[in-house]
Amino acid sequence: MFKHTTEKRNLSGRVAKLIAVAALALGAVGAHAGIANTKHNLGANNAVNENYMTTGTTEICVFCHTPHASNTNVKAPLWNKPVAAGSTYTTYTTAVSATIDGSVDMSGISLACLSCHDGTQAMDTMINKPGSGGYNAAGSTITGGAWTGTHQDGTGKMINTGEFIAMLGTDLTNDHPVGIQYCGGGVSTGGASTTAASTGSCRDTDFVAPQNGLIGGARTWWVDNSVGAAGTRQKTDMILYARAPTLTGDATSGMYQPFVECASCHDPHSENATFLRIPNTQSAVCLTCHNK
Repeated sequence: MFKHTTEKRNLSGRVAKLIAVAALALGAVGAHAGIANTKHNLGANNAVNENYMTTGTTEICVFCHTPHASNTNVKAPLWNKPVAAGSTYTTYTTAVSATIDGSVDMSGISLACLSCHDGTQAMDTMINKPGSGGYNAAGSTITGGAWTGTHQDGTGKMINTGEFIAMLGTDLTNDHPVGIQYCGGGVSTGGASTTAASTGSCRDTDFVAPQNGLIGGARTWWVDNSVGAAGTRQKTDMILYARAPTLTGDATSGMYQPFVECASCHDPHSENATFLRIPNTQSAVCLTCHNK
């Protein structure tokens, strides 16, 4: 009886371990599938993508990130793309500046998105191409890479075909402002790791006040939504990016403040429709920040 019971316990333990290992493996696959099954997978093995490379590489991350010699001028982690030479952007403030309170500075993380979505360079342009010896600081495309799909011009540059509006171009006056101070408040009184104040020169009650906290020793801002735990920054919150504003005459110029960027609303690694951080059911994305 004792031997039988012990064997049953040992078997139960082995089964539990197998289940745990399987769960970990599935979790890893699930995490990998998050980007693999989206249009941001530009590799040759993405059969679900309408606009993907058929030759050149099956890698996924390399189209945006490199572990070595990244572009430090673009404020995105280990960014593997240059900003196309001569790229300048006409911002929302150019056309309707009277409706904007905060300062605009197009030098932040939105440049990472625009390095493809402005249509000025091929989507497989990168600093470090796959394999050894592919470094080119100015950026180059994959040798022998052949593109398919209808949303590029034959050279890999994104185009607007009418139904595919993700090609924004360099005229951003008809798009939601990016590179702009968040007007719900949140001013750091010095460096990025100092205590953030709840008010500032840009505090409009039409916007929800942001949350803030120290992450990795740096002041970080976000706007909580109804998804997940309140008061803790999560990928489903609207993420704000700390930068010093440059607007002449701004009383807080030089102080770190939260800025709205493309990635405030969009998570480039998500399988959500149009990469939104949360579904926009009943304008949930908009109403996270806009107090209406």
